Amino acid sequence: MPAETTVVLAGESERAEWDRYVASQPDATGYHEWAWRGVFERTFGHRSVYLIARAQGQVQGVLPVVDMRSRLFGRSMTSMPFVNYGGVVASSEAAARALLDAAVVEARARGSSHIELRHFVRRFDALPVKQHKVTMRLPLGAGMWERLDRKVRNQVRKAEKSQLVATQGGVELVEEFYRVFARNMRDLGTPVYSRRLFEDVLAAFPGRARLTVVRLGAVPVAAGLSYRTGPMTEVPWASSVRDYNSLCPNHLLYWRIIESAQAEGCETMDFGRSTPDEGTYKFKEQWGAAPVPLYWEYWLRDGGQVPDHSPKNPKFRMAVAAWRKLPLPVANLLGPHIVRSIP
Repeated sequence: MPAETTVVLAGESERAEWDRYVASQPDATGYHEWAWRGVFERTFGHRSVYLIARAQGQVQGVLPVVDMRSRLFGRSMTSMPFVNYGGVVASSEAAARALLDAAVVEARARGSSHIELRHFVRRFDALPVKQHKVTMRLPLGAGMWERLDRKVRNQVRKAEKSQLVATQGGVELVEEFYRVFARNMRDLGTPVYSRRLFEDVLAAFPGRARLTVVRLGAVPVAAGLSYRTGPMTEVPWASSVRDYNSLCPNHLLYWRIIESAQAEGCETMDFGRSTPDEGTYKFKEQWGAAPVPLYWEYWLRDGGQVPDHSPKNPKFRMAVAAWRKLPLPVANLLGPHIVRSIP
């Protein structure tokens, strides 16, 4: 007879046990680590629901979920919001199902309209799913420069010949990183995260999270935050100032990140999620990165509809257009209060 699986809410006393299990699972991501709980709670003020499944006293699965409350979008639960990956990590189907069932109980008790699970695989066939995004991954190895497309190499050289210089570091670069990031988000019509998010990520993952800033003279023109988990380096946030795009600052930015990842022994570069065939997808494809499908699965309360918070949603089209016209200081002031509600 199979051992009974029990699920409980994990607290600080389970932190070490939680992280040991996550580190042992090949389908876990860096975002399943406990430290992200503190990042989201400090930066956004959202409460988290961390569920842990056991059988015969052994951890069989985990599910980190963030409880989001918003006057604009209502209440929902996401694993994980603001980042690329999350969802159930489990050693058995019984543990996976038990974690989902426990999350549904929590969602009903909290009045949530839905649960969003950001998976790499189709975990629950009965749940509605969105397959609107992929992540782009590039294997790293010897002779990386020669393996790059000639056009990409020429654009990196163009950036260098244009006197662009890349610097890597930590919190001392946050001000320059944020200046580029906030400008780009405003230009895209998207509310910007608070500067504190990036400060908290750097503090939570010392030695694993790093900033890269590309400058023209004293002016930062491109910047990115890279995040290493095991043999993989990911770039969850990167931006450039479009006025300088002709100088190819993004190419120098990503090449420096790739060089650093290789120096640290990483085997894979994760360029982050994209919509197939759009501009960022094509940029990442130039580097030789291949798409990996993502499966966002949903539990919907009372037969509701799968949510769509994309800027391409016609409901938000006018808001996006208006946001692009805001003075940058105003966008930076208002953005963090709005974006905390958009997973």
